[in-house]
Amino acid sequence: MQIRDATLADVPAITRIYTESVRNGVASYELTPPGEAEMTRRFSTICGNGYPYLVAEADGKVMGYAYASAFRTRPAYRWSVEDSIYLDPEARGRGYGKALLHALIAGCETLGFRQMIAVIGGAHPASIAVHQKAGFVHSGMISGSGHKHGSWLDTVFMQRQLGEGKATDPDPEIYPGTLFMG
Repeated sequence: MQIRDATLADVPAITRIYTESVRNGVASYELTPPGEAEMTRRFSTICGNGYPYLVAEADGKVMGYAYASAFRTRPAYRWSVEDSIYLDPEARGRGYGKALLHALIAGCETLGFRQMIAVIGGAHPASIAVHQKAGFVHSGMISGSGHKHGSWLDTVFMQRQLGEGKATDPDPEIYPGTLFMG
């Protein structure tokens, strides 16, 4: 397994993985999978705003991807990111999610972010477990917040401090991401 920065050439594989997740899973509350053009736009926006976007690859095949994005767009939130991880069905339960999450955490710490928030659709037990093992703590739940595949779904929030977290004020010279830069 290799974890590396995603490129535009990975978007078809990313689209394939996300399409399967939208159609069959509850991690995303989208009901209709976006096409490759929309996934390219999303990829370019996330990367263009200075957030990390990673893929896990094995034997030349993209097995999963992860990215960080703005938790919320108001400036006071600029030190917080939301993580997203999606895996090919073949990769589930094989350590890809863990490897992607740890690499994403490290990348976000290097960029100066202070909090990572997981918004876990469907209160998915495997996602909760991988986040707990990475040091995330439960920080809330919204019951029945989504309806998909004929079921009401809960959304679980988990949080992990990055770097010094809230122990110190952020350096005003460091401004992670570019989303808030005017």
